Amino acid sequence: MRMIILAPLLATIPGVVLAEPLSFGVALQRAARGAPSLQASASGIDAARSVAVAAGRLPDPTLSIGIDNFPVSGPPAFSFTRESMTMTRIGVEQAFPNPAKRRAQRERAQADIGIAEAGLEVEAQNVRLETALAWVDLYYAKRQLAQLQVLDQSLGDLEATVSARLASGSARPSAALEPDQLRAAANDRRSELTADVAKAQAKLARFTGDPLADVLDDPPILEIDRARLMAGLASLPSLQALDAGIGAANAETELARADKRPDWRVSTSYGRRDPAYGDMASVGISIDLPLFTKRRQTPRIAARASEAERARLLRVAGERELVAALDGDLADHAMHHQRLMNARNTLVPLAKRRVELDMASYAAGKLDLGSALLSSLALAEAEVDALAREAEVARDAIRINFTYGEMRP
Repeated sequence: MRMIILAPLLATIPGVVLAEPLSFGVALQRAARGAPSLQASASGIDAARSVAVAAGRLPDPTLSIGIDNFPVSGPPAFSFTRESMTMTRIGVEQAFPNPAKRRAQRERAQADIGIAEAGLEVEAQNVRLETALAWVDLYYAKRQLAQLQVLDQSLGDLEATVSARLASGSARPSAALEPDQLRAAANDRRSELTADVAKAQAKLARFTGDPLADVLDDPPILEIDRARLMAGLASLPSLQALDAGIGAANAETELARADKRPDWRVSTSYGRRDPAYGDMASVGISIDLPLFTKRRQTPRIAARASEAERARLLRVAGERELVAALDGDLADHAMHHQRLMNARNTLVPLAKRRVELDMASYAAGKLDLGSALLSSLALAEAEVDALAREAEVARDAIRINFTYGEMRP
C-alpha cells in the first residue's frame, strides 16, 4: 500500500528509480555509472587535461605605449614640439622561456593528469568495494532476519502445547507466560537485525542511487589466490597514485633546474615624433643572467629533489604497507573460515540435538517448559551466528579481492 501511494510521487522526481532487486553484478554496474564521487573525479581529469593544453606555451606578448623624452625643464619644458627627441611610442615584447622550462611545464601538466586519473581509479575501487560490502551486508542481514521466523513458528507450536496442558491441569499457570517471554527476547534480536537491514540498504542506496534498493540472487563465490594478488600489486590504484606523485615531483625538480638556464625576451617599438623630425624604430633583446645560483636556484633544486626522494620512499612504504595488510587480511579470513566451519559442523548440530533432547524430555514431563524454550532460543541464535560468520567470510573474500585485485563490474 505504501509503494502504491508513493509511486506517483517518486515518478515525478528526476533521477529517482523505483526499487527493484539488484544482483551483485548489477549493483556494481549501477554504482560505477552513477556514483557522484566518480563523476567529480572525472571532472577533475577534464580540468587537468584542459590545463595541459596551455602548458609549455609561449606567454602572451606585452603591449607597451608611452611617451619618451618629454621635456620637463629648460626652454622646451612641457612642449611636445620644441624638443626633437620627444615622441609617442608603441611597442611589443615577447618573452621566450628557455626550452627546458617549457618541456618541464609540459611534463608537470602530464603528471597532473596522471594524478587525477589515479585519483579516479582509487575512488572507483573504493566505490566498488563499498557497494559490494553493502550488498553482502544487506543479503545476510535479511537472511538472519528470516531465520528468526523459524523460531516464531516453533514458539507458536509450543503455545498450543502449553494451552493444552493448562486445560488438562498438567502445567503450572506461569508456564503460559514463558513463550511470550522468549518471543520478547527474540523481538530484541529482530530489532537489531532490522536496523542492520536498514543501514545496509541505506549504504547500498548511497552508491546505486536507488533509495529502496534490494538484493537479488546469491553473492558470488570469490576465490583467494595470494600469488595472483601479489603479482598484480604494482597495478593497484593506490600504488599508481603514488607513482603519479613521483612523476609530479620529478617534473617539479626539472622545473627548478630549468631556472638555471636563462630566459630571453625580444622587444620592438615604433616612435613617432614631430613631423619636422623623422620617426624612430627600436629592436632589442634582453636575457636573464642567473649569476647567483648558489643562493637562489640551487637551494630550490635541492628542495625539489628532496621532495622527489620523499615521493619515492612513500611509494616503497605504500607497497610494504599493502603487502602487510594483505597478509593480515588473509590471516583474518583463515580465522573466520575456521569459525564458520566450527559453527556449521559443531555448534549448530549440537544446538539442534539439544533442542530435540529437551523437547523429548519436556514431552515426557521430565523438563520444564522454560528450559525447553531456552534451547530453542539457543538454536536460533546459533543459526543466526552461523550466518553472521558466513557473512564475515564473504566480506573477507570481497575485501581482499576488491582491495588487492582487479575486480570490475
